[in-house]
Parts: sequence; structure tokens; C-alpha cells
Amino acid sequence: MRRRDFLNTLALGAGIVLPLGRHAWALSSSGSGDGPTRKKLVVVMLRGAVDGLNVVAPVGDENYLRLRPGIGLASPGMENGALDLDGYFGLHPALASLQPLWQQKKLAFVHASGSPDTTRSHFDAQDYMESATPGRKSTPDGWMNRLVAALPGTSTPSRLLGIGPVMPRILAGQAAAVNLPNVAAGARADVLDRPAIGAAFDQLYAGHPRFGRAYEDGRKAHREVMLATAETPQMQAADRGAPLPNGFPDDAARLATLMRNDPNIQLAFIALGGWDTHVAQGAGTGQLANRLAPLGQGLALLAERLGSLFDDTVVVVMSEFGRTARENGTGGTDHGHGNAMWVLGGKVNGGRVYGDWQGLEEAKLNEGRDLPVTTDFRSVLAQVAERHLLLTDRQLNAVFPAMPQRAPSFRLFSS
Repeated sequence: MRRRDFLNTLALGAGIVLPLGRHAWALSSSGSGDGPTRKKLVVVMLRGAVDGLNVVAPVGDENYLRLRPGIGLASPGMENGALDLDGYFGLHPALASLQPLWQQKKLAFVHASGSPDTTRSHFDAQDYMESATPGRKSTPDGWMNRLVAALPGTSTPSRLLGIGPVMPRILAGQAAAVNLPNVAAGARADVLDRPAIGAAFDQLYAGHPRFGRAYEDGRKAHREVMLATAETPQMQAADRGAPLPNGFPDDAARLATLMRNDPNIQLAFIALGGWDTHVAQGAGTGQLANRLAPLGQGLALLAERLGSLFDDTVVVVMSEFGRTARENGTGGTDHGHGNAMWVLGGKVNGGRVYGDWQGLEEAKLNEGRDLPVTTDFRSVLAQVAERHLLLTDRQLNAVFPAMPQRAPSFRLFSS
């Protein structure tokens, strides 16, 4: 039996992790008309709790800059200011690559959304969002695994795909899932970062008439990359092994190629880290901007490379919880509650910020510090599952058990 056949045989087992290796990115299948439905779903999890109040900033609220005098986005039209969305909300300028999708009404946000569980622990909140059972730690599987089991049509191992270093909880369960590595290795330390080896090479090329300048420039560039991607131990813990978004455009382009070439791939999941911005978060530029820029570029690239398939695709971007409305003493934000979910797709009724927005007055803040959750994240996901993937009520109950009966007042899909 060849190695690939052996791996494919393993994939037929339930919930098996398949670290197929980087070469698997190159695999493709022509597929056939017998494959599952064309409707696709891609979920991007931002581990570490991205600051939704600076992603979709309420720049029209007089309290916004009062709470955030150092890190608040400037008004639209000003230097590094927000990009106007609807006259009240503004998009972070680092996400300019998503403006065309907003203008084409293929991008929407659901603000003040999130988990009803009140935990501010990254680990618990991520588990609850991936199991879709807030407050219940005993749930054995993830909601995307339950979702693929509920979908009609014949399942293959690649129908449920993860991209990252390890199989995530959201894909765990009885149905088979495949996990591929991402391309984040470029930001890792290399052999020259070992002090003794680096010093030896530095001495070897110091003043070298032909290669000295090139060597010095290369070393400097590498150090800059390493510094730019440096994380605190606290951030690394919050990321739970998820890579920084710097390599996301490459991953997004490859995912689009896989989805176009292999009709069996229907659900995909990617996790990105680096969003736990307690210190020096920045405003229009800085740490958060440096994370958002490649994320926006990757999402725009994914939409572009999917081509006509983007009409049958929904992309959901979510994070475990939001951050405090008020900036802290170190130019950052702390763990909060409500956040903004992003929804992209060819059939999304976009160009709007949805949700029950209550403003930033002190009396409206949750515990006097952050946005209250006014839209349960499961109701957003359930709307995607029902309207886009056409699940029945019985199937929705299986995927999202104990989901609140109160449905949101908005519709993310026009038909």
C-alpha cells in the first residue's frame, strides 16, 4: 500500500487527525457531479480576542474617543482615520482591502455579538465557541463536526478541512476531518539565531569584499521579521498555538485553489493568533494594524481566487470575546465581552452593520467596562446553516443544542 493510500484509509475513521504534510497543499482532485452540495463555509477564528471596537469602530459615538484617547481611530478623512461604513461606524484603515467587498454588499458585520457565557478566560471562551455549548465543558465534539454530519450528500474525508498545526476542537467528533499545516514557518527562528553559530558566521562574513554587505542586510532583515512577530508569553498562551496572520494571504490563496479544484471540500477552518493586545495596541497604525492588514488581504484574496465559487461561499470571522471599551494604562485593551462577527459571501446581504447596538454610554456598558452581548453567536451561525446550507430545524437543533429560541431581528441573506 502506498503512503497516500494508507493516509486516505485512515481518514475514513471518525475524527482522525491527518497531518498530511506541506505537500498535501499541492494535491487536487477533479471531483465529479456526485460530490456534496456546492455550498461552502469557511470559518476563521481570531484567537486571543481581537478588539472589535477598533475593527468596526463607532467613530460617530461621542464616547468613543473619550474612552480611547490614545488608541481610538481618527474620523474618516483624517490621517490614518477609519474608513467610513455608514456614517456612524468606520472600518479600521488596515482593512482597506475589504472595502470593495463592503461596497459590493458582500461583507457585513454583526456588532455586540458573542458568547452568553461571562468567562474572560481565553481557553474556556474558545472551547465554548468551538463546541457551541457555552458554559458546558463536557461537550465531546465541535459544532463544525456536527454540522458536516448533518449535511446531505456523501461525505469524504476532505469534506471537513482544517488548516493549522493541530486539529482544532471545532473539528473534533465522529465525522472524519483532515488537517493541513499552514505556511507560518517563515517567521520561526533559524539556525543563525543560535548565538554561537550566528557569531561564527558574523565573524566569517565581517568585511567580506563580495558577500559581506549582502550577509549583513539579510541578517538585519531577518531580525526585523523576528521582532515584528515577537509575542509575549501571555499572547502565546492566548493563541493556543495558532500562527500569526502574516502568512494568512498565502494560506487563503492555497485554500481557494483547493476548494476550486476539489469539490469535496465543503467546510474549512483556519485559526490565527496574535490578537491579545494588552500593551501598545496602536490606533490606525501599530500592532493591531499589523495583524489586521494581512487578515484583510487574505480574505480579499480568498474571495478573488474563489471566482464564481464565492457566490456559493460564506466566510465567518469570529473571536472568543471582545475587549474593554476603555483603553488601559499601557496603551492596550483588556479582556471584554461583546465583539463583532464578520460575514462575507456572494449571497450575503452585506454593506450593513447588524446587531442590537446600544452605544458606549457608561450605563450601557457591561459591568461598566465593555460591550454587552446582545446577539448570541450561535444565532448568527445558525442563520448561516439554515439560510446558506439549508439545514432543517431538526438538524439545527443537533448542531446547536440548547440554542436560544429568540432569533435575531436581521437577515444576513436576502433570499
